[in-house]
Amino acid sequence: MRRNAVVVLGGGPGGYEAALVAAALGADVTVVERDGMGGAAVLTDCVPSKALIATGGYLGRLVASAVRMGIHYRPDHDGDPTTGDPAQLGEINDRIMELAGAQSEDIRAGLKRAGVRIVKGRGRLSGPAAVAVRGADSCEQSLEADMILLATGATPRILPTARPDGERILTWQQVWSLRELPQRLVVIGSGVTGAEFAQAYLHLGSNVVLVSSRDRVLPGEDPDAAALIEDVLRHRGMEVLNRSRASSMDRTAKGVLVRLEDGREIEGSHALLAVGSVPQTQDLGLAQVGVETGPGGHILVDRVSRTSVRGIYAAGDCTGVLPLASVAAAQGRIAVAHALGDAVHPLSTRGISANIFTDPEIGTVGVTQAEADARPADMRVLTMSLATNARAKMENIPEGFVKLFARNGSNTILGGVVVAPRASELIFPIALAVQHQLTVDQVATTITVYPSLSGSIAEAARRLHRLDD
Repeated sequence: MRRNAVVVLGGGPGGYEAALVAAALGADVTVVERDGMGGAAVLTDCVPSKALIATGGYLGRLVASAVRMGIHYRPDHDGDPTTGDPAQLGEINDRIMELAGAQSEDIRAGLKRAGVRIVKGRGRLSGPAAVAVRGADSCEQSLEADMILLATGATPRILPTARPDGERILTWQQVWSLRELPQRLVVIGSGVTGAEFAQAYLHLGSNVVLVSSRDRVLPGEDPDAAALIEDVLRHRGMEVLNRSRASSMDRTAKGVLVRLEDGREIEGSHALLAVGSVPQTQDLGLAQVGVETGPGGHILVDRVSRTSVRGIYAAGDCTGVLPLASVAAAQGRIAVAHALGDAVHPLSTRGISANIFTDPEIGTVGVTQAEADARPADMRVLTMSLATNARAKMENIPEGFVKLFARNGSNTILGGVVVAPRASELIFPIALAVQHQLTVDQVATTITVYPSLSGSIAEAARRLHRLDD
């Protein structure tokens, strides 16, 4: 019996997860990837950035908490315990690139074990059921397919007046070549990427200026969480410039000069551009075969990842659904399940959790504060500070909270926010509650470990129950 031929363009989370599912379903699978398995998510974006953030966070918490917890540094020969340079960026970046490479190789090995063929090169649609692949040697081969999955991801957005040079003016994909810690880093953009990198370098020892065009950092996030993070950034020594927009950027003899639209100038040793991303959908042959795209270049898909052309699917950041590796992977799995006739559940964003890896982290799921404010008769909100949590006291966690949203009448939990260390782990029980439509009482009566940060989730649910009485 002839096996279905599946060709995947892109080896990131959307691509390699889809390839594994397709292989398990008996398909003949080929993945086309230019840079390495795992794609940018593993090699230059998600995995490396979170490793850098974890390194900086470790050092930042150590410095901020040691004396309060009764731990004192051994003084250097001058008697000053705060001097020295504990963060050796060259060594840090070497370790990060090593672990990214190891993760990439693990993915490659897993695909090989599953029988997936990997082709190194750049692919483009040459027809509704065909892909042309150009390798590094400029040789081209053609792949016929019953199903094609486009999972080409996104790339950092570049400002016309601020062209990265990979040395002083950098995107987040270029910082891994740095050998010395930036003395004064100007970060342009205060969204998720900007806030994460700014705090990471602050903790490592850089003097950081964060330029935000909006009223606050993290403008698209929960307002209470964003306000808390901005306070933390300022308290730890970061200069945050709100309502400030960069107009241009130039190299100088010693670093960079950033000009703001209001005429102010900021000097720095380095600048990091974190002003969003654009989908990598150029030169894919989309228009030639009729694949529809949106105004920003994203590929339009439905809830099972179908494009406008039969047999062609898309997943991940190139679709613009949600810029999360977990969503990309889910889209890829759904796509091949649908194409190959397996049981499929269309993508639902209701229970998708997201996390911002600042310190403390911000975990979110379900409805937002803006939605709750717009529908006060339909739901109620409770916010509980971690200040009274015993585990938080033990671990010297001075900031953080748990917020729950519940529907009036049914008491169903509709969403939540966690601001705490490891919020990426703590948001999971709330995501389970949202996904499976658990009630406040079902969460409240679940016995948690004492002492634990998760105990505050159950306590918040108990307080929501009392509000309903």
